Amino acid sequence: MSKSNQNNQQEYRRVRTPKKGEIPGVVEQIMGHGKLKVRCADGFVRMTRIPGKMKKRIWIREGDVILVKPWDFQSDEKGDVIWRYTKTESNWLERKGYLKM
Repeated sequence: MSKSNQNNQQEYRRVRTPKKGEIPGVVEQIMGHGKLKVRCADGFVRMTRIPGKMKKRIWIREGDVILVKPWDFQSDEKGDVIWRYTKTESNWLERKGYLKM
């Protein structure tokens, strides 16, 4: 491929869409010790925790769009973080209608 042809092509990357039981949300506050306060797309504000394997690899800041898996019990109050979206991924989700906040 020529260099000019490479510049004209956009780089496509698969965005992880929310599956059944997963809710996108925006981080409102970082509480410390791997806990976050997240405003979810379904209208609830949940206390979420970052699992250990994610805590070591991914940095999450206020305003980041994340994917939350609510707990089986206390599902309106608590959940686990399962994914963090980049800025371009969160913009794509918003354009496609996954983020309704």
